[in-house]
Amino acid sequence: MTSTQTRQGSDFAELSKLVKDAGLLDRRRKYYALKISLNLLAFAGGWVAFAHLGDSWWQLFLAAFFAMMFTQLSFIGHDAGHKQIFRGRKANDVTGFVHGGLTGLSYGWWIGTHTRHHANPNHEDEDPDVNLAALIFTKAQGTERRGFLRWMAKYQAFLFFPLLLLEGLNLHVSSVTAMFQRGFKRRKLEAALMLAHVAAYLTAVFVVLSPGVGFVFIAVHQCLWGVYMGCSFAPNHKGMPTLSAGHTLDFLRKQVLTSRNVRGGPVVDFALGGLNYQIEHHLFPSMARPNLKHAQVIVREFCAKHGIDYAQCGWAASYGYVLRHLHEVGAPLRARPVAA
Repeated sequence: MTSTQTRQGSDFAELSKLVKDAGLLDRRRKYYALKISLNLLAFAGGWVAFAHLGDSWWQLFLAAFFAMMFTQLSFIGHDAGHKQIFRGRKANDVTGFVHGGLTGLSYGWWIGTHTRHHANPNHEDEDPDVNLAALIFTKAQGTERRGFLRWMAKYQAFLFFPLLLLEGLNLHVSSVTAMFQRGFKRRKLEAALMLAHVAAYLTAVFVVLSPGVGFVFIAVHQCLWGVYMGCSFAPNHKGMPTLSAGHTLDFLRKQVLTSRNVRGGPVVDFALGGLNYQIEHHLFPSMARPNLKHAQVIVREFCAKHGIDYAQCGWAASYGYVLRHLHEVGAPLRARPVAA
């Protein structure tokens, strides 16, 4: 190992000590107890209001409310998957499975996919988040597209937000299909939770609402949930450097240089579930959500001291970077026809 590699390898150890000495790796059980309780209370209150309101088009406002609540519940599942809530795996898994059941998502499928993303963020071969059928994130990916998918890649910057309307459906479908894959763990538990979710959800909708209102309610709820989920995760890495096989970045630089933070204060902290501190989250994935904003001060100063680029921008600007990147990587497809 060269002296440069040794120095870089020790940089993260130095940063970790600073963060640990500040007490920022400690669990925040009271915070999560209050957060989870308020979420569940609001969720239950929403369904009480749903039953009280009855068969009315005013229910579409509750559809938007439930889109927000499904995302907030998903954030808790995300934190549980990273062991941010409890120190032990079992208690976190119980929390994750419960929240997966409430939102109709497979907790096990999400853990597998998200763990691969954290290990190699923005890696064109190993990060599942940059290997999607509907979008391309590198020009090389564009050369592999044919037919309708190639047309989508050409104009993906214009299609990005409309596609997010289908993200809720995509999450449900991915959760179900994952259960049929070989080696999927806790298949029976996940299947039971998924079936219970679908049965309870559809029963509530069509017992209270007429078919026409019910179908519109489901469409509005699922589409807005997809948009909210997509808008929460997309700004974090899209438009940041993409890595390929053979890169020489150490862990610290790999995580920092491929991630982007989003400014905005308490409102953005709530809206994005702490994912706006993406750099700190990737460096310390088990760090409790409320500690991330405090760790940011340490990490940003450390990066400045060591000459490491630290990306941060406002919420609106983050989507501008995403759309600009999508437009740029699709440019070659718009410039020339498919070779014969």
